[in-house]
Amino acid sequence: MKRFTGSDRYVASRELMNAVDVAIALEKPLLVKGEPGTGKTQLAEAIAEALDMKLIIWGIKSTTKAQDGLYVYDTVQRLYDSQFGEGNVEDISQYIKLGKLGEAFSSDEQVVLLIDEIDKADLEFPNDLLWELDRMEFYINETHETISTKHRPIVIITSNAEKELPDAFLRRCIFHYIDFPDEEKIEEIIRVHFGDLDKKLVDSAIRAFYDIRSMKQIMKKPSTSELLDWIQALQLTGVNVDEICERIPYVGVLLKKNQDIDYVKAYRNVY
Repeated sequence: MKRFTGSDRYVASRELMNAVDVAIALEKPLLVKGEPGTGKTQLAEAIAEALDMKLIIWGIKSTTKAQDGLYVYDTVQRLYDSQFGEGNVEDISQYIKLGKLGEAFSSDEQVVLLIDEIDKADLEFPNDLLWELDRMEFYINETHETISTKHRPIVIITSNAEKELPDAFLRRCIFHYIDFPDEEKIEEIIRVHFGDLDKKLVDSAIRAFYDIRSMKQIMKKPSTSELLDWIQALQLTGVNVDEICERIPYVGVLLKKNQDIDYVKAYRNVY
């Protein structure tokens, strides 16, 4: 059985690695929830890297429909070709374009399929995928063809918990919630990305970061990815380490709302 043990660029908890292994063994989608910036999307990238598989990403938007992931029938191109005498308009298959789900199903090798931020779509979207994710196949009406998986993909689904997902959908998934990392785990993540940084800089940045996150009035708490960007800014500009906690340099890297910056300004000198 394939096992996931993290990657050189991704720090995974034992619980998360176990969840990935169980999802692979049971051939079920892994639904991952957590705060923005906790590494949900990067998890799929890490799995693909660790298992040496191709990664197919289906990014979900508010306008995305389940059909988009299966296939699209390009009627406009067929009409154009019929008018100008180009192509074989009788061969409908050449006007069928597979979506990301279709690509994963028809791949000649096993792939990792990421369905990213599923909660952005409408409420019916997850239910519309139940058959396809269960059976790993779908039917193309125009060509009377069934597309079935050659190699069942490893499916990772992410959600920011913006809306509740249907129970019928949840029953078909393995679920894992990625907790926001504690200070020890954050330092490990920093070391993975930046190597041997000055310990005083790292300690000061982490202390300031968690201090800001602990402020109840902060509307959008800074995430792990924003901390990494901030540390890079601190490192590149050679900020005096002793100023980090008191002055919060480059606060706009950490905080993205005027109200949050104004609140921090009341307690810290920021620039």
